Amino acid sequence: MEILTQSYVHGLMTATSATRKRDIEAKENLWSSILGEVQTVHGNTKLPSNKSVLVLGDNESGKTTLVAKLQGVEDPKKGSGLEYAFIDVRDEYRDDATRLGMWTLDGDPGHRNLLKYALNELSYAHTLVIVTLSMKTPWNWLDQLQYWMKVLEDHIAGLPLEPDVKQQCQARVLTNWQNYCETFDDLFVPASPIGKRINGLSSVDDDVLTLQEDVLTTNLGLDVVVVVTKTDYMATLEMELEYRDEHFDFMQQWLRRLCLAYGASLFYTSAKEDKNCDLLYRYLTHRIYGLPFQTPAFVVEKDAIFVPAGWDNRPKISILYENLLSCKADDDYDTIIASPPSSRNESNRETEISTEDEQAFLARQQQLLHQGKPRGESPLRSCSPKKVDGRPTPGTQSGEGVLANFFNSLLHKKSISPGPTSVVASPRTTSDEVPTSDEISIRTEAALELDRLARSVNKDFDPSTVQSDC
Repeated sequence: MEILTQSYVHGLMTATSATRKRDIEAKENLWSSILGEVQTVHGNTKLPSNKSVLVLGDNESGKTTLVAKLQGVEDPKKGSGLEYAFIDVRDEYRDDATRLGMWTLDGDPGHRNLLKYALNELSYAHTLVIVTLSMKTPWNWLDQLQYWMKVLEDHIAGLPLEPDVKQQCQARVLTNWQNYCETFDDLFVPASPIGKRINGLSSVDDDVLTLQEDVLTTNLGLDVVVVVTKTDYMATLEMELEYRDEHFDFMQQWLRRLCLAYGASLFYTSAKEDKNCDLLYRYLTHRIYGLPFQTPAFVVEKDAIFVPAGWDNRPKISILYENLLSCKADDDYDTIIASPPSSRNESNRETEISTEDEQAFLARQQQLLHQGKPRGESPLRSCSPKKVDGRPTPGTQSGEGVLANFFNSLLHKKSISPGPTSVVASPRTTSDEVPTSDEISIRTEAALELDRLARSVNKDFDPSTVQSDC
């Protein structure tokens, strides 16, 4: 009995020791598991370094200034071709930082071939696109936006992408659009993947995947942000081109409809007045890295519009139709927002005159001399007056002969002014010399002749009938 008791006690001790050992091992494994999960989570949430932004737009659309503003650079340097820069991005919640690459393509169509360096099969899934439009030339907005989106579409079609890569990127753009949720009082309410947004809240609805007809009709698989720059120029449009709120509403509704078709966000910015630039930076980091962003859409201030992707729809856009009094929403954009006459920009330009090469001119004159042809009349001679109504003009033919004879006689004879009759004095005339009776007679006749000629000129000459070669 005693032996059995000792064996039982020994067994209990052994079992207890084994249990403790297992508990210790389990605790160690638990801590190892927790540490492993922390390392895994930390590794997965680290900001990636392969993200980039591609900035497109016509020349003078504000691309360089916009990128410099996002970088915090005060003095932007404009380059050519394809420029590269980066923006420092920091996640304060995870105490992590990275650099966001910024590619800026020159607006010259001849540089389109450089797109392959900024957007290729490796970077396609990690790229966001910004298309810039300038408020200085709103009449070009539609053509410019459609042109650059077509450039993107053609370029992506030529990329050697894996069959499922583009589909996955397009599905991501669609999901982000559908999962957009508004914020209220700084409270962010995440949406369900199949949730329907009602005043910013989510409710389950199986029909949410059905998009409206005009939404995401062109899905490139890329996040697109349309940025209208230089909104401070609105005041100039109002003053110089008489733009009214109706014009700006018409422009905005057209632009928002196009953004719906491409699934794009819309920003109105002014680097000069620092409007929406910081908001754009925070929105980019939210879309690219998933950083918190709780700013709702606002469309009240005409020069600081913000429409995030997924918020807009046709009913919201139709609110602007109420302000369109002299036009309709579907009117031709180029007709309502017409380009101003080019003469306004070219009226002060001086006409450029190109001179003939000196050697070529001399060679041509030499050839004319050899051919015996006249070289042309003197410009001064070509400006001399012609006959008036078939009669000789004063100072020509007989009139010229009379005056020539008269002045020639004065050069050979001494003369003074006899009494009231005025004649031209010869340089040789002195006050001590007394003219003879013949000289006085000749001078008197010349004075009478001059007086007769003067009366004849005043009577017969009509300036309106004079023709000139000049």
